[in-house]
Amino acid sequence: MSISVCDTFSRFISGLDLADLVVNADLLQLSCDAIEDLHAETNPHQQLSSTLSVRHKLVQQSNCTIIAFATSPLCTKDHILQGGDLVSSSTLEEQKFPLFDFLRSKGNPSFSILRVAINLFEVYFQELSQLKDQIHDSTTEELLVNSRLIVTGHSLGGTIASLFTLWLLDNIKNTTRRNQLPFCITFGSPLIGDQGLQRAISEHSQWNSCFLHVAAFKDLSPGIFITSQPNPQYMPFGTYFFCSELGCNCVEDPEVVSWLLKSTITPVSAEEMGIDDYSGIVKHLKSRLIMKDNSQLGQPVTPSLRPEMILQLKAIGFEITAQQQNNIINDLISEWERHENRKAQQMKAIDPNEKLNIVKIRMANLEWYKKDCKAKGVGYYDSYKNLYFTRDGEVTKHKKVLFDYWKKFVEDLERKPQKEGAFMRETWLFAGTNYRRMVEPLDIAQYYRQTGKRDYLTYGRSRHYILLEQWQKEQTEKLAGPPNDKKKQSVAGILTEDSCFWMNVEEALISCKLLKDETSSTSEKQSARESLNTFEQYVMDQLNNYAVSPEIFLEKSSFTKWWKDFQEIIETSHNSPLTDFMKNRRYRQYERGQF
Repeated sequence: MSISVCDTFSRFISGLDLADLVVNADLLQLSCDAIEDLHAETNPHQQLSSTLSVRHKLVQQSNCTIIAFATSPLCTKDHILQGGDLVSSSTLEEQKFPLFDFLRSKGNPSFSILRVAINLFEVYFQELSQLKDQIHDSTTEELLVNSRLIVTGHSLGGTIASLFTLWLLDNIKNTTRRNQLPFCITFGSPLIGDQGLQRAISEHSQWNSCFLHVAAFKDLSPGIFITSQPNPQYMPFGTYFFCSELGCNCVEDPEVVSWLLKSTITPVSAEEMGIDDYSGIVKHLKSRLIMKDNSQLGQPVTPSLRPEMILQLKAIGFEITAQQQNNIINDLISEWERHENRKAQQMKAIDPNEKLNIVKIRMANLEWYKKDCKAKGVGYYDSYKNLYFTRDGEVTKHKKVLFDYWKKFVEDLERKPQKEGAFMRETWLFAGTNYRRMVEPLDIAQYYRQTGKRDYLTYGRSRHYILLEQWQKEQTEKLAGPPNDKKKQSVAGILTEDSCFWMNVEEALISCKLLKDETSSTSEKQSARESLNTFEQYVMDQLNNYAVSPEIFLEKSSFTKWWKDFQEIIETSHNSPLTDFMKNRRYRQYERGQF
């Protein structure tokens, strides 16, 4: 196939389309050929060695560049099982080899990798680094190849290919151009990590689609850790290409992949299949007419598709008799149906486009509510806090939908690997900041509506607000400076920048109350005075930066109430920039951007 197939290849979304595409594009055959050539070049003495070594070959094709990995001697079941335990990320750090530490995040703090694979990678790290320098520019963080890069390997060579691809992905400059990312194709590769590794890769929107694992029916290696351990910790990632001479199917769902890996291998049927076996299957598949109807694995299933599911299992090598349909195979299909229908319902419930539209509508409702309150002479914060109008109750529904959406969004974002998380934070930063400035004041109003409540930051603030504020500050630190004319002129319509402004107002009101209360202790009064001094400076800083909505000066505002209370308790000699600002009514100039 031509370069255009590689371009299409880079944009695939579903593993179902991939099944036909990879066969027709010859990428499987080209990868097999490269591995077979590498094996043919192996020194006979290396095949007799008892110590595993890693070899690689760089092959330039007309439509792609291929890096093939292989081990010498040829890998066997014993090689895999002898190094079949997992090495944790913390252990790798202790061993001074934290190369894959970029996969850790606050939401996914640890992962584990197959010991035999990571040990080989560490032993041959110098050679792998030299290979990486051939194809990757560390200055521009881009690949140096002009065609699609395919990284491939068989058995343990496939595990090295997967780790090398992950390493490359972390070093490539963040881009939305998928054809700039490497693509890894493994043949008969054992699973290389636990759920932590699978989560780190699968939650990265681009990386998960960069892996295609080819697993032949009855090959022992792909599912060896699932079938050989009572409580397997290994988890698959990427897309799995299940195949036999009868047909092929692609599956992306890790749970379904695990079931199929376990179901296709039995002690009687297990075989150790070499790259020549895979090459034979690929050639046979190429000669067959691959019908689109035979590529439905992994799609949401309805009861009417049960007969078709049986055909899908037959296509990848299952020998299904009428009796088997009522026993093992029937159990597999029933569990599969339940899983897919459950997933389909979940996807329907959280359709991102539908959710996004709902979020936009809810925000628009709050914008209208804010304007309507101002027209009635009261800010939306105080209206909601005091429930002045009937419509104030409806705001709670809008607030809850927005709160739940953004809380989950931030939690999901925090779990993403560092590079993608940073990219997405920048992409969604404006919307998240706008949400925080609009909705958090309503949460503060609800918190202080209850008599006796204090210290919202400690006892009431949701963590997702903290993270949204932290990310916004990190982004705007570079742009810090005095307010420009545009900001001054538009101050009348802004949302107050500090979403905790009203918390500070409420705490200042409480401090005034403590100073008025004759039962307050000397230490309480001293603390209250210090808090008020700090509050005065805080408000003046916000005003100087044109960061506060002029709504705070409305007659029924909590801030106006604080000012009245404050005037009653301060000495006549008290003078500060804020008292001068308020007594001379400079807030009128502020609203016009002329302060």
